[in-house]
Amino acid sequence: MIIAGKLIEYLDGGRFVCAMVMESQQKRLRLINQNGREVLLPLSRVVHCSEQTHSLAADNELLARKLRDTTEKRRILMETVDLREIWELVVEGQSRVYTPDFLAELTFGATADDDHVSALLRCVFEDRLFFKFKEGQILVNDPEKVEQLHLQQEKENKKAQLIAAAGGFLARLHQAAATAEDFSPTELEILDLLRDYYLFAGEAKEAETAQKILKEAGLQRPHDPFHLLVKAGVWSANENIPLLRQGLPVNFSLAARQQAELILRRGQDELFADPGRVDLTHLQPITIDGPTTLDFDDALTVEKENGNYLVGIHISDVAHYVRPGDPLFLEAMHRGTSIYFPEGQIPMLPRHLSQGICSLIQDETRATMSFMVLLSPEGEVLRVRILPSIIRVKRRLTYDEVDRMLDSDEEIRILDMLRRKLRQRRLAAGALLLPFPDVNIFIDHQGKVHVSLVKSDTPARTIVSEMMILANAEAAKFVADRMVPGLYRSQPPLQHRLVHGEDDDLFQNTLQRKSLPRGELSTEAKSHSGLGVSHYTTVTSPIRRLLDLVMQHQLNSIVRRRVPTFNAEMCKDFISVLSRTLTAVQIVRQQRQRYWLLKYLADRQGQSLDALVIQVGPKRVNLLLTDILMDIDLPPVGGKNLSPNKTVKVLVAKADPLDNVVRFEWGA
Repeated sequence: MIIAGKLIEYLDGGRFVCAMVMESQQKRLRLINQNGREVLLPLSRVVHCSEQTHSLAADNELLARKLRDTTEKRRILMETVDLREIWELVVEGQSRVYTPDFLAELTFGATADDDHVSALLRCVFEDRLFFKFKEGQILVNDPEKVEQLHLQQEKENKKAQLIAAAGGFLARLHQAAATAEDFSPTELEILDLLRDYYLFAGEAKEAETAQKILKEAGLQRPHDPFHLLVKAGVWSANENIPLLRQGLPVNFSLAARQQAELILRRGQDELFADPGRVDLTHLQPITIDGPTTLDFDDALTVEKENGNYLVGIHISDVAHYVRPGDPLFLEAMHRGTSIYFPEGQIPMLPRHLSQGICSLIQDETRATMSFMVLLSPEGEVLRVRILPSIIRVKRRLTYDEVDRMLDSDEEIRILDMLRRKLRQRRLAAGALLLPFPDVNIFIDHQGKVHVSLVKSDTPARTIVSEMMILANAEAAKFVADRMVPGLYRSQPPLQHRLVHGEDDDLFQNTLQRKSLPRGELSTEAKSHSGLGVSHYTTVTSPIRRLLDLVMQHQLNSIVRRRVPTFNAEMCKDFISVLSRTLTAVQIVRQQRQRYWLLKYLADRQGQSLDALVIQVGPKRVNLLLTDILMDIDLPPVGGKNLSPNKTVKVLVAKADPLDNVVRFEWGA
């Protein structure tokens, strides 16, 4: 029992406080502490009680002074305590629990008194690395625990140093922009920490440290870290944040780059030495793409044959260069697809390949997989041959050039006629065309955003799309008929059809798109209702898509009469990989497209835009901004005549691309 006159110590805010017991009650003690304050303290909070009983004859002021002198004496004694030395003496012993008196005697000798015991206890509470105080006893930490605590201490010390260094650094950075070359390793670490925190918030590894740094710097607005990182030159003013958050790979591994370099050195002579590859360099293939395209993965030829038409759909033979297990194939698996943004692209394969040896560049010898399809004048498929081949592209044409050549160029005229026949056959099989303009976003040198709409169903574009659909459908049928494992795209039947034939109505097509059944990717060949084909896959973009590369390998193994490159289980694994990667890619694409559109709208705050009413409900009106094809909702407004397919005016009230916020109001 602790009686009056005992000198005790307790913790207050983690600090030892020395006090004299004035009165002992059943569960509490009435004290005078070293600050001269009277305190009622629960017995459970007492850490140390003196053996000696002291006189209470002095007044409170003298007692407080005596307590402060005792505290100072014990603080000085602490400087002579070496906890590591004591720990090394007892850690190998049989016991893991000792009394404070025993360890004090071990430290100071047999004459250890109350002050010595207190000094030891204060050291144990100050440095918890070697010992732990519990219920009046001192527990010895084992070596593994000491190592763990030591690492934790180092981490905490580093955090404290970072926080201390960050204040001045951020203040300097706030005043003037800088680059990575100007920063010390500690400052670079601070920037990395703020980067992760901005991207992942509370899920960032060092979120708590980042919060403290920002709080002490007075930078607590949501986008303060973003602006700091821009000022530091770590990010651009329009950094692709969704891409960073998804963690999609941007740079290629060293092994992949080295493999690409080796492929370039191989040259093309080996193609002619391959007995399984057919020399088609006598043909005159054409490529049809946009004016800025650099990765050409398909070319077309057409010849008359006994009143029919032999169409050649020649696809870059990427499988010849990129094989399972190779570093390049592993990169393709990690990426799943090339990603195209208004400001640039992230290719699935290094540019050495995607824009070099695998790209069907005019006048260059290239390895291809050729689909030689004999079509009747009515677009009926009479015969299909799929073969590894060699071609040289004769002409590189753009969509606009082809559209101008429809009547003047014999090859183009025939291809245009055949694409119309192929399209009519698909429509008869239930295909939905749903042409929708492409939203082209261009950022000029001043960072200003320009948006334009480009028709997606011009003759040139549909020549290409119809021939690619033909090749993909025939590839799927070819693989499925031979019972070889594959990856297939399908779409269930449409339940509610609004569009028929070649309707080109923006309102109807928008409404129809909202009720389309979700497409599927599986190892089973099923019909694709939207395309009007019984089998479908994609093989026509192996430079840009993993799925196409996988199916090209399967085709190649069949036509060369080899064991299929991938078995059924591997194909199922590919579906898992593609589902994961393509979902992440789609999120990034959509969010990035939205960012640039909000940037475009931010320059038009207060302006009116045309909007097409799509659906009118009791609580919301769904509209389509006809200039940029953005889908928006507004609450209905009384007195405004709103009906589907009507064009109205809306006002851009607010647009903030960083906050991903856009708000519209009804216009006049």
